[in-house]
Amino acid sequence: MVGSIMGGVSNEYSNGSVQGCIGLEEKLDDLRGLVGKADGDPLRIVSVGAGAWGSVFAALLQDTYGQFRDKVQIRIWRRPGKTVDRATAEHLFEVINSREDVLRRLIRRCAYLKYVEARLGDRALLADEILKDGFCLNMIDTPLCPLKVVTNLQEAVWDADIVVNGLPSTETREIFEEISKYWKERITVPVIISLAKGIEAALEPVPHIITPTKMINQATGVCMENILYLGGPNIASEIYNKEYANARICGAEKWRKPLAKFLRQPHFIVWDNSDLVTHEVMGGLKNVYAIGAGMVAALTNESATSKSVYFAHCTSEMIFITHLLAEEPEKLAGPLLADTYVTLLKGRNAWYGQMLAKGELSPDMGDSISGKGMIQGVSAVGAFFELLSHSSLNVLHPGENKPVAPVELCPILKTLYKILISREQSSQAILQALRDENLNDPRERIEIAQSHAFYMPSLLGQP
Repeated sequence: MVGSIMGGVSNEYSNGSVQGCIGLEEKLDDLRGLVGKADGDPLRIVSVGAGAWGSVFAALLQDTYGQFRDKVQIRIWRRPGKTVDRATAEHLFEVINSREDVLRRLIRRCAYLKYVEARLGDRALLADEILKDGFCLNMIDTPLCPLKVVTNLQEAVWDADIVVNGLPSTETREIFEEISKYWKERITVPVIISLAKGIEAALEPVPHIITPTKMINQATGVCMENILYLGGPNIASEIYNKEYANARICGAEKWRKPLAKFLRQPHFIVWDNSDLVTHEVMGGLKNVYAIGAGMVAALTNESATSKSVYFAHCTSEMIFITHLLAEEPEKLAGPLLADTYVTLLKGRNAWYGQMLAKGELSPDMGDSISGKGMIQGVSAVGAFFELLSHSSLNVLHPGENKPVAPVELCPILKTLYKILISREQSSQAILQALRDENLNDPRERIEIAQSHAFYMPSLLGQP
C-alpha cells in the first residue's frame, strides 16, 4: 500500500488551508469519475521509467495526492539490480547529511545506516532501493519524497488506469511492446501520458518519423485518443523545488482538459493543447539543438552574442522542420519557445554539448552517461538527419533553384550529424557553421517554411 511508505506528507496545498485540501480531493474525484472508478477502488497511476523527469513527475503526484490513500495509488517502475557506484554513494551521503529534513526522515524510517555502510564501502546500494527513499540516480542532489517502487513490470502496469511514460524515446517501443502482453485481457483502456522527447526514423514504405506517442500506439494498440504528450519549459529538479513552471498536455480533448486540471499546481501550471504533433516533434528537436548550444557556450566562453546567433539559426531550422511535418503547426512562441530556450540554456543535452567541446567527454563514450542518464538528443540527431536527407523528399532549393534533400536547408543539423554520428568533424565545426558567410538570414528559412510549399504529410506516415 502507498500509505506504508509515505513517511511525512506534504501540507502545501493550493492555499495552505483545509479548503485547499478539499480542492485537491475534488480534482481527484472528478478524474476518478471520468475513469469510472467505484468507491473503494483506488485510481491506479504508475510512472514507467525512473529518470529525472519521470521520478519528479511521480513525486509531484505523490506529494499532492498521496494523502488520499483510499482513492489513489501512485507507483513508479524501474528495472531492478542497477548498482550505485562508490563515488555516487559517497556523494549521496553528503547530500543526506546536508539536509536535516532528509536525515531525520531516514533515521525515522530506520534507513540511514545503509547509507553510512555504503559510504564506507561495506555494502552496495541499488538504484531501485534508494528510489524508495526518494533518491533518483540521475538527480542525486535533489531528494524527493519516498516513492512506492515496483521492479516487476507486469505487477506495475497490468491494472493501471493511468500510465506515465518516463522512459527515453529510445526505450519506449521495447518496453511498451512488453507491456502490451499484460494488457491482452484488459476490458478498460488505460490513459497514457508520455513525457518522452525524441523520434524514430523509418524509411519504408516511405520515409517518415515515429514519435513516442505513435510508438506506444503501435506497440500496444491503445487508441491515440487515450495517448497524450506532456512537455514544457522545465528542468526536473527545479520543478520539484517549486520553481514556477508551465507545461502543456497535448492530445484529444476528452482527456487533455481534465488531466490539465488534475496536474495543475500553484507552482506548476498545466495548459492543454490539441497540437500533439508540433509539441512532440519540438520536444525531440530541442534536444538536438541543445547539444549544439552547449558546444557554442563552451567554445565561446559563454558569449551571449554567439549564443544568440546560434539561437536564431537553430530555431529557424526547427520552424522549417515542423512545417514539413504539419500543415498548420503551433507557432514557436509562448511555452513552445520557452521550452526550447530552457533546454538550450540548461539541461542534460546542453551539458553534454559543453562536455564534448571541453574534451571532458567523447562521442565514443556513448549517449548514456552516469549520473545524467540517456542523452536523447544524440539519437534524435541521427533520426532527423537520416529522414531529411532521403532523396525521395527532395525540395527545390530557393537560392540555387535545384532539387536538394531538406537537410541541405538545415546546416546546423548537418554539422551536428558530422560531429556526433559520422564523427567526421570536431565540436569546433559548430562555430564554423555559424560563421559561414553563405549562411542565409534565418528570416528566409522561416518565410520558406511558412509558405507551406514544403509540407509533406507523408513524413508522418499520412497519405
